[in-house]
Amino acid sequence: MEDELRVRLNDHQPSKIFPVKPKSTPKPLSKPETPDSRYWSSFKPHSIPNLVSSVSAVAFSPIHPHSFAVAHSTTVSLFSSNTLAPSRRFSFKDVVSSVSFRSDGALLAASDLSGTVQVFDVKERMALRSLRSHKAAARFVKYPVHDKLHLVSGGDDGVVKYWDVAGGTVVSDLIGHKDYVRCGDCSPVNDSMFATGAYDHTIKVWDARVGNSKWIAEINHGAPVEDIVYLPSGGMIATAGLNSVKVWDLIGGGRMVCSMESHNKTVTCLSVGRMGLEGENRLVSVALDGYMKVFDYGRGKVTYSMRFPAPLMSVGLSPDSSVRVVGGSNGMVFAGKKKNKARDEEEEKKASVVTSFWSVKSEVDESRRRALRPSYFRYFQRGQSEKPSKDDYLVKESKGVKLTRHDKLLKKFRHKEALVSVLEEKKPADVVAVMEELVARRKIVKCVSNLEEGELGLLLSFLQRYCTVERYSKLLMALTKKVLETRGEDINGKEEFKGILRNLKREVNQEIKIQQSLLEIQGVIAPLMRIAGR
Repeated sequence: MEDELRVRLNDHQPSKIFPVKPKSTPKPLSKPETPDSRYWSSFKPHSIPNLVSSVSAVAFSPIHPHSFAVAHSTTVSLFSSNTLAPSRRFSFKDVVSSVSFRSDGALLAASDLSGTVQVFDVKERMALRSLRSHKAAARFVKYPVHDKLHLVSGGDDGVVKYWDVAGGTVVSDLIGHKDYVRCGDCSPVNDSMFATGAYDHTIKVWDARVGNSKWIAEINHGAPVEDIVYLPSGGMIATAGLNSVKVWDLIGGGRMVCSMESHNKTVTCLSVGRMGLEGENRLVSVALDGYMKVFDYGRGKVTYSMRFPAPLMSVGLSPDSSVRVVGGSNGMVFAGKKKNKARDEEEEKKASVVTSFWSVKSEVDESRRRALRPSYFRYFQRGQSEKPSKDDYLVKESKGVKLTRHDKLLKKFRHKEALVSVLEEKKPADVVAVMEELVARRKIVKCVSNLEEGELGLLLSFLQRYCTVERYSKLLMALTKKVLETRGEDINGKEEFKGILRNLKREVNQEIKIQQSLLEIQGVIAPLMRIAGR
C-alpha cells in the first residue's frame, strides 16, 4: 500500500510550476529610472564661467523669451534663454544680493550690501530709481506678481520696507523681526500679501493693507531662515534653514505639512518649477553640499538629486520649464536647457521640403524595389533574422520555465535528493531557498534524519560556513541546533566531523562576542540619541 501511494505521488503532475527562487539580494545603488529622473536629467548642460565671484541670485523674466538675470559681485548680467549668451550688464557700487523682474519684464530691481535698491530698464543701463532707506545691507527685493507700482525689500537692519516705486518713497516700515531679514517672497494670488524670513528663526506674513505695520501670521522654522518661496496655490509656503526644507500650510493656521532633511549642509536657495508645461509642480533646493534636490511636496519625498562640482548659492527655473540655472560659489553658472521637440520637427519638415525632386524619386523607386509581397518568391525565403515591418503582427512565443535539478526533484517530491543536489552546487542562496521550501512542506527534519554520513558532512560544512551570515542566520542557526539534536549520536566520535564541529563552535562564539559588543555600543549611543532628539 505504501509503495502504491509513493508511485501515485511521483506520478502527480502539478497544474503550474513555481521554481524555487532565492530571496532577492540587496538593491543596487543605482535606482530605477522614474518620470522625475527622466525629466530633470534631460536638461542639456551648459556652463557659463568667468563671473569672478559667487553667484548670489538668479531671476527669470516672466515674459517670453524669459531672459534671466544673474547677480555676481557688483554686477547683474542679463542672459538670453535661447543662446545662454550675455546680452547686457548693470553695475553697482557694492555686492548685489538679490534681483527681481517686474510682471511685464520691462523693469529689473536689484538690492546690494550698501542698503540701496535700484530699478533698471532692461533695455537701458541707467538706473531709473535709487531707493535708499535701509540702514544696513539690503538682502532681498521682490516685485509683487501683478503689481507694477510697488516693491518689497528687507535687510540686516531687521526692517521690511514696502516701496512706492514711482515716487521713490517708503509706504510703510514693517517692524517685527528681531534679527537680520534675509529673504522674502510675494503671494501669487494677492499682490498685497508677502512673507519674509529672518535669522530670528521666524517667518512673518504681512498684508500691506493692514494698519499699524503688524504681521498677520508668524511661523517658527526652528533655525535661521535662508530662503522662502510661495507655492503656486498661494496657500502654502516653503522655507529653508540649516539643512532642512519645510512646507507650511498658511490657510491651516501655519501648520507644518512636511519636512525634508536630505542635504548635508546649509540650504541656500529654493525655487518652484513645473515638469513640462502641463506637468506637476516640484520644489527645487540647492545647498552648500553641492547638491540640487527635487522635492515632491505632494507626496513628501525627494524624487531627484544631482551633484555639482561646487557649493551652490542660487537656483532658478524658467516659467516655460525650458531652462534651469544654478549658481555656484566659484563664479560658475550651471545652466541646463531642454530640447524643443516641436521646433526640431518643424526644421526637419522644412529640410525635407527642400529636398530635390530626383532624390525623392530615387528613394521611392528603391523602396518599391525592396518591398516584399506575398506574390513574390523572395517573400517565402525570409529567414529568422528578417526584421518585421510596421504593418506586421508579431506573435511572441512564450518561453517555457527552465527548471534546475533540485527544482525537478522537488516537483517529484524527492525532498532528500533535492537537498543533497543543491548542497553539491555550493550556492548558498539556492540552498537556503530549498531549505525554506522544505520547512514550508514540513519535510526538513525528515530529510536531515535520512541523510547518509557523507551527505551529513556536506550539510554540516554548509552550516559551519554560513550560519553566522546575517542574511541566513535566522534559519541556519535554528537548523544547526536541530541537526545537532537529531543526529548527535552519528556525529559524536566521528573523526571527519571533529574539525567541522570545532570550527562551528569557534564561529558561534565569535558571533556572540560581536553581538555583545554591539549591545554595549547601543547602550552608550541610545541615551545620546534621546538627548539629541529633545
